[in-house]
Amino acid sequence: MTVTLSAREIMEKLVSFPTVSRETNLPLVDWVEDYLNSHGIPAHRYYKPDEPKAALFAHVGPWEEGAIVLSGHTDVVPVDGQPWESDPFSVVERDGKYFGRGTCDMKGFDAIAIWALVEAHKRGVKRPMQLALSFDEEVGCTGAPPMIEAMQPVLPKGAAVIVGEPSMMQAVTGHKGGQGFWVDVWGFEVHSSIMHTGVNAIMEAAKIIQWANEVNAEEQAREPSLIASAFVPPWTTLHCGLIEGGTAANITAKHCRFDIGFRAVPDADIGEWGMRVRRRIAEVEAEMQKIRPEARIDVDARFAVPGLRPEKEGVAEELVRSITGDNATHVVSYGTEAGQFQAAGYSAVVCGPGDIAQAHQPNEFITVAQFNAGCAFADRLVTRLQEG
Repeated sequence: MTVTLSAREIMEKLVSFPTVSRETNLPLVDWVEDYLNSHGIPAHRYYKPDEPKAALFAHVGPWEEGAIVLSGHTDVVPVDGQPWESDPFSVVERDGKYFGRGTCDMKGFDAIAIWALVEAHKRGVKRPMQLALSFDEEVGCTGAPPMIEAMQPVLPKGAAVIVGEPSMMQAVTGHKGGQGFWVDVWGFEVHSSIMHTGVNAIMEAAKIIQWANEVNAEEQAREPSLIASAFVPPWTTLHCGLIEGGTAANITAKHCRFDIGFRAVPDADIGEWGMRVRRRIAEVEAEMQKIRPEARIDVDARFAVPGLRPEKEGVAEELVRSITGDNATHVVSYGTEAGQFQAAGYSAVVCGPGDIAQAHQPNEFITVAQFNAGCAFADRLVTRLQEG
């Protein structure tokens, strides 16, 4: 006999897989595919080249375009060094909350989406539904674009995507995009008493970081656009969060490695912002090479995520608002895979249970009330698709 699990039971199973981004997610994908197959739902995979990871997607209902796509990611952030009060890879209920890594971000929604797909199949919906589960969202949203591309020749094109990142079940219609880089500055070591004959990689890196400070000040002083004014802060920001390098206090640093990235408002040109960063790096490199021609700066792009732009009469937004009754304007300054779906031609919105403040935290949780609200939303969505 085919076993049908509740959304909570599915969440418990998903959380039990320690799909930290540095590890494989294949055991989870295997389980989801087997569960869907047991209900007569064929699933499809996209495998990440050279790594044991895969995305999974599926379709139920009429084999036609116009599906509502429920999208989530399968990876979670590490628990290393965090003071958990319970096993992070087991769902524990206490004080009206479900604790466990990913309960909020975002295996709680994934479980609801899987439940909804099976329920839609059982009820015989007149309008199709699709499920899309990605990998490597937590390391820069790098898994969604190849998954979206792989879906196109296999499934009928969906009309609207609901990305279930935690939004307290509010309809988020805009978010910032961004791009990040690892920067390796290679200088030339000499004794610090004759530093003018060498190139100090740390001090050269500092010029790029100081430039980021100056650009931030310029952006903050600029009058924000109508779209940007909805965000906090209402401007594009540059940031450096990690830096290391140097050999000794009395030697010009041979090497310095740091990260630099930006979060851009949706109407900003991400490509142009990326070129601005690279141009400043090239200027610093040219000055270094006047002293030592062998000095250089290597730049490695970490990620690039497009922003989510509010859509005029967006299908996804209108659908979510009609179910939730939420008519307020909500935007966020972090990025999601919704912008990537939108860039691929889908109408997209972010709406999922839970509070983003709990994401990545020790003792991560989703409240029982929020999880139940997500389940109720999914049930109403399936009913809407039944009606056609």
